Amino acid sequence: MSVSPISILLIFATVLGDLASIGSAERMSGLYVDNGFDQTVVHRVVTHREKREVEHEILNLLGLPDRPRNTIGKTPQVKRSAPKFLLDIYKNALGEDEEEIPVVRSRKSNCSEFNLSGQDLKAIDQSDVIMSFAAHNHHVPGVRHERGKRLWFDVSEVPPEEQIIGAELRLYRSLNDVKNKRSHGSYTITIYQVLKIENGTRELQYIDAVNTTTSKEGWLTLNVSEALDHWIKFPDENRGLYLSVHPADRLVHEMRPEDVGIVGFRGDPDKQPFMVSYFKTSGVRESKIRQKRDARRKKKSESTANWDHKSNPYTLLENSNVQYHSRTCKIQTLYVSFRDLQWQDWIIAPDGYDAYYCSGECNFPLNAHMNATNHAIVQTLVHLVSPGKVPKPCCAPTKLSAISVLYFLDESNVILKKYKNMVVKSCGCH
Repeated sequence: MSVSPISILLIFATVLGDLASIGSAERMSGLYVDNGFDQTVVHRVVTHREKREVEHEILNLLGLPDRPRNTIGKTPQVKRSAPKFLLDIYKNALGEDEEEIPVVRSRKSNCSEFNLSGQDLKAIDQSDVIMSFAAHNHHVPGVRHERGKRLWFDVSEVPPEEQIIGAELRLYRSLNDVKNKRSHGSYTITIYQVLKIENGTRELQYIDAVNTTTSKEGWLTLNVSEALDHWIKFPDENRGLYLSVHPADRLVHEMRPEDVGIVGFRGDPDKQPFMVSYFKTSGVRESKIRQKRDARRKKKSESTANWDHKSNPYTLLENSNVQYHSRTCKIQTLYVSFRDLQWQDWIIAPDGYDAYYCSGECNFPLNAHMNATNHAIVQTLVHLVSPGKVPKPCCAPTKLSAISVLYFLDESNVILKKYKNMVVKSCGCH
């Protein structure tokens, strides 16, 4: 990709105010630009109101009404098993250019400590949203405490219109945590969905099972798609899962999970049980997001209409010493920094991304490197004849690619979401 060395670098960044003039370490925000001499300088400081406008627009673009709850000012717990799993996918299984090449990198997946299977890689490739859920010690009235055998997940944030590709329960078996040292041989770990509870008696429905041996250490995976689908459709019936462990040759002899080294929700944070689900985003949800965004913009049209050209943070000043545009239509630098928006307490990765943009003139003759469409060529010819009636073609993106953003939905649930058409890959005359 060829990028002009004299290009604009817009970073909605946080800068430290002049202590002598401000009197305190008040944090302000500004627009940064590349001045054409390999230096990034402050274009101008923007107001708190303008900063909030930009923040809300980006949040709406991410499909969020506001920044996630219970995360402000807190350090992300990325070492816990649930976010660590998605960070592992982000680093090892996602392609850099998610529109041009397959999303899944099978070679790097072999480096994953979570032992991603071919089915996992296929689900990652097909999904638009991946969510992980930490296990909770959720109390259900009328049921006696069942140590290590009960798992509950808060799936209330899953939109009901999302299409489930698959869901997995992941359990870690540690050789160091085996409580019953005399245990040996093969074991069967079975997962049941708790359907009904009456007078302390539970009604269970079989979900999935997996076999393991006393010599095997690592992550075990069980398919819980059926249970998740039921909880999303009937949220009031989410009573969690029941974990049953017994020797493979003795189905009646049930053991405690910790006897064979299964780590519970009170174990090491990076080995605690969690659930991960893969979704395909429906057009219904995207339509609702667009409608809310349009309604919000319409509501604020009166206030934004009062902004003049020079005070608008989206518009560049014309009377500037910085050379922003080259004459010919080409790709220019534009970087969006999540970290400088002070979102590092809920966005795990990336710190920001290169969005780029298209700028320049589409003048006659339209050369091959300008990626002009046939219509743009004809429009240019007509413009030469009647410049007052027909405008010149516009410099616009001809190819866009996606990015993936990993963030906390709340303190325990994490989302890895793909956003389409976020990065300009090439420009041309249209």
